[in-house]
Amino acid sequence: MRTLALHALLFFALLLFTASPAWAQDDAQGGGQRGGQGAVPRGAQGAAVREAEPAPKPTVVEPKLVHYEPPVYPPAAKEQGLEAEVKLRLTLDAEGKVTAAESIEQVGHGFDEAAEQAALKLTFTPAVVNGKAVPVKWGFVYRFTLDQAAPEADTAAEVPTTGNIGGRLLVAGSELPLAGTRVVVRAADGTETSAQTDETGNWMLEGLAPGKYQVSIAAEGFDPFLLEEQVDAGQVTELTYRISPVSDVEGSIEIEVRGERPPREVTKRTIERREINRIPGTSGDALRSLQSLPGVARPPGLAGLLIVRGSAPQDTTTSVDGSYVPIIYHFGGLSSVVPTELLDRIDFYPGNFSVRYGQVQGGIVDVALRKPDTDCYGDYGVKTDEKGCYHAMGQLDLIDGRFLIQGPVGNSKNWSFAAAGRRSWVDAWIKPVLEEAGAGVTSAPVYYDYQLILDYRPSDKETFSTRFYGSDDNLEIIINDPLAQDPGFGGNLTFGTAFQRVQSVYRSELSPSVESESMISIGRDQVDFSLGTFLFDLDFYPLSLRQEFGFKIAKGVRVNAGLDFLAAWFDVLVRAPPPPRPGEPDPGPFATQPPAETHSEDFAFRPAWYADVEWQVNDRLRVVPGARVDYAQDSSNGDFSPRLTARYLLIGEDDNVWSVPRKTTLKGGAGVFHQAPQFQETDEVFGTPELLSNRSYHYSLGVEQELTQQVDLSVEGFYKDLTRQVSRDANASGAFTYANEGTGEIMGLETLLKYKPDERFFGWLAYTLSKSVRDDGPGYPERNFEWDQTHNLVVLGSYRLGDGWEFGARFRLISGGLETPVARPPSLPAIYAAEAGSYVPLQGEDFSRRLPMFHQLDVRLDKAWQFRTWRFSAYLDIQNVYNNAAVEATGYNYDYSQSTYQRGLPILPSLGLRGEF
Repeated sequence: MRTLALHALLFFALLLFTASPAWAQDDAQGGGQRGGQGAVPRGAQGAAVREAEPAPKPTVVEPKLVHYEPPVYPPAAKEQGLEAEVKLRLTLDAEGKVTAAESIEQVGHGFDEAAEQAALKLTFTPAVVNGKAVPVKWGFVYRFTLDQAAPEADTAAEVPTTGNIGGRLLVAGSELPLAGTRVVVRAADGTETSAQTDETGNWMLEGLAPGKYQVSIAAEGFDPFLLEEQVDAGQVTELTYRISPVSDVEGSIEIEVRGERPPREVTKRTIERREINRIPGTSGDALRSLQSLPGVARPPGLAGLLIVRGSAPQDTTTSVDGSYVPIIYHFGGLSSVVPTELLDRIDFYPGNFSVRYGQVQGGIVDVALRKPDTDCYGDYGVKTDEKGCYHAMGQLDLIDGRFLIQGPVGNSKNWSFAAAGRRSWVDAWIKPVLEEAGAGVTSAPVYYDYQLILDYRPSDKETFSTRFYGSDDNLEIIINDPLAQDPGFGGNLTFGTAFQRVQSVYRSELSPSVESESMISIGRDQVDFSLGTFLFDLDFYPLSLRQEFGFKIAKGVRVNAGLDFLAAWFDVLVRAPPPPRPGEPDPGPFATQPPAETHSEDFAFRPAWYADVEWQVNDRLRVVPGARVDYAQDSSNGDFSPRLTARYLLIGEDDNVWSVPRKTTLKGGAGVFHQAPQFQETDEVFGTPELLSNRSYHYSLGVEQELTQQVDLSVEGFYKDLTRQVSRDANASGAFTYANEGTGEIMGLETLLKYKPDERFFGWLAYTLSKSVRDDGPGYPERNFEWDQTHNLVVLGSYRLGDGWEFGARFRLISGGLETPVARPPSLPAIYAAEAGSYVPLQGEDFSRRLPMFHQLDVRLDKAWQFRTWRFSAYLDIQNVYNNAAVEATGYNYDYSQSTYQRGLPILPSLGLRGEF
């Protein structure tokens, strides 16, 4: 474990330097029943208690069916003698038209699709509340029945004359009981009776004459609820109603291409906020949810890296609103550097991204910070129309503690602020855990991050935001017993990374056809690493500037043009042996390697200009051609990168190809991508000046298919042709010369089968099949790339159990990592280096051995309690439930004659508590 950790620390330092409602029924031949349904209110996720308050009696007129559309009985189901009842949720506009129809409980056999298709042709009179026509969500049931003989009546049975009606009233989605709410039941003759829900949301009316009754609920802060129910003699009609708050929006964090208009990139991923907060194994961290998406490989244990589509970690860049940041995860990958509560969106581009971004061959992660929340909420988290309220949040789990305060600045309606902070305390309890597990390293890093946002929004067309944010990670280990294989690894090891940014973002709509977005940031990045006589100290002062204009020059045509500048001053001191190129023989113990030292103070300038055209050719075809020009002052070369993406709606909702409206979209792209050499590769001591940029050609082709209203399928193939890759070889002086002689290939297939969140469940299956190889230049054989993972399967889901409980699980099955084995007899595994008093291994083929497959199950259990003015929640997130410690590397004894697997973390539970108002 210690060998793995120490080598990982050295590598990481060098890497950072590089850059169930109840429904009434009717049959399909005669119509359906209606009922209300809604979404979950903000913050409503637990048991609630409120005093009874009389609700005002509304004047309501329910929608009446004007046109009935009979469904088509699925032929296959009819032949099999199958019957079904399909419960639908309809969305009616203020004119009574059906704008959406969704099957609540899938019954299969074609019944759901047939019912949904027929329901879209229904028309109603508008729902009217207090004299005003309003949109409403309405229930409707189609019953598919075959002709059957009616059973004979039991004449001997006593015939009852009255019936009862009652049930339970819940807040939609969260299953919270809504207490103290009046339920009004009106008979056909206008007679009204009412009941009030108790603390559990239950209500009951007894002794009603048989017939149809109008049930209405008017709770303050909730949408009006209207439906018609049937009371039958001798029966109890038990119902469960779920109502939603007025103007409630649950909100989402989007992992997608930029903007609300159609995408400029090929691939779009969307994850809603509810999904992010509940994905097991992430502790509710939005950025860690990226690791469950197609195309994202699992990094080595505790590495905290992003490995996208077979590319190296340094080939993927991370930024906050366009400003580069050196890391996106704290040390160990246990938490991201930006809290989920401050995120507006996450733009994740696994490849073939637009010309807005450059200087990378892998992927892009661009995080956008949100506007501070100044909305006001009434009792039980119900949003009101008022503005200017303050909010606070505190959370503590076994990893870290955090806080957030946000609200208006004084009495201003345009100015708002947010302040947040977080600090880890895992170092206080993980030491005994690691000691018990027999780990060689028993210290844990300490990290913290902080954010301050000041936001100004004078109008809907203009926003200005100034931010200060940063992060700091530190680790210190005392090595009293150096490894026998490497006596140079001894003494005091320290490792730290930190960054700070001051950033301003300005967006405005200059005219109906011109938009502008500006960003400027300045900051500091620090990396400090030392081990014995080796050290690496970096101070990096980046200045980032982005400016983009969008011009709508004609119908369906938009031109985007912008600049992307990075200027940086840096001071770096390195004293260490030159790092080996991937696949090179082990140079032996550090004690036998002469260190090289360099101290540089320099300036780097990397400007870029870009433009693209978003062209909506027709209702089906969208094409986005573009080009980007980059210049790297440190390597003295420029690059031209043309790109093209397209999307084609092969089958639209109105094409009637399928039995129900389902869209099929084809997508594809091709482009040239350049990445300037890493700074040390052009250094006069450690590298070769004036190298050309790495170049790659990206190709992708995919299809997006709606299978049902809840289930989508996306399949995408990709291919990367890598050329002019920076490689190196030994020269006559014994040092290394760098050149652009490396090549490579990356190919793969990504599949995402996703069940979109409904009131109870969400989940997806993501599978990536890929292959990544490299050729380091003439005379070198093609080899597996060290970050290659052939198979990557992620299956996850989360289910709301009711009463504020939710349970989720995630299972991952992933190919093991690659390593270069030590030679085995008849070859000697190692030779003795007398000058260092240790053995040097003889290596086999580069990255020719794959470690055992990784598999892990994570589970999460949440419970929330919603009180009148605040919310309290708790969660238990357990990673690696069945304690299968992953194999991360192979360790050897002193002369490499024996080996054993080095394993990662065992089972890791995290218990969290959270309060907010």
